[in-house]
Amino acid sequence: MHHVLRISEAANLALHTMVLLAGAGDKRLSVKQIAEVMCASGAHLAKVLQRLAHAGLVDSARGPRGGFMLARRADEITLLEVLETMDGPFEPQDCLMGGHTCGEFGCLFGDLLTDMNERIREYLGGRNLEDVKWVYGSPRDRKVWFHEAQDHTHR
Repeated sequence: MHHVLRISEAANLALHTMVLLAGAGDKRLSVKQIAEVMCASGAHLAKVLQRLAHAGLVDSARGPRGGFMLARRADEITLLEVLETMDGPFEPQDCLMGGHTCGEFGCLFGDLLTDMNERIREYLGGRNLEDVKWVYGSPRDRKVWFHEAQDHTHR
């Protein structure tokens, strides 16, 4: 059985990482810092960030003051662009059964799946990172977290 919306674990991690980086502004975050917030494997996150960097969505720098930051402004990167970078083109599912098993007079769900797919595409394409960067707290909360995370990594 097919799902209406499929987002891989890597794409999910990429989306959340990009939102976190949008909230960080011009501050670079290390793989370790991001992995802690995401409760994710550093190795898996590093591969995700590598793909995002190859696509020109993040910029990386090595060294003690290195890390990752957005390569473009947050308002220039849509959620759809991040998703498609990781999972390929958004391909709507028109049939939950993976084919045309309904009768000759139409689908059991009518236009529901088509409508949902259009709404999902509109939502992802119409939202940029600036629109959703609030997900990781207020600017004050982020400032406190980034300060604590930096202190933690320098110990």
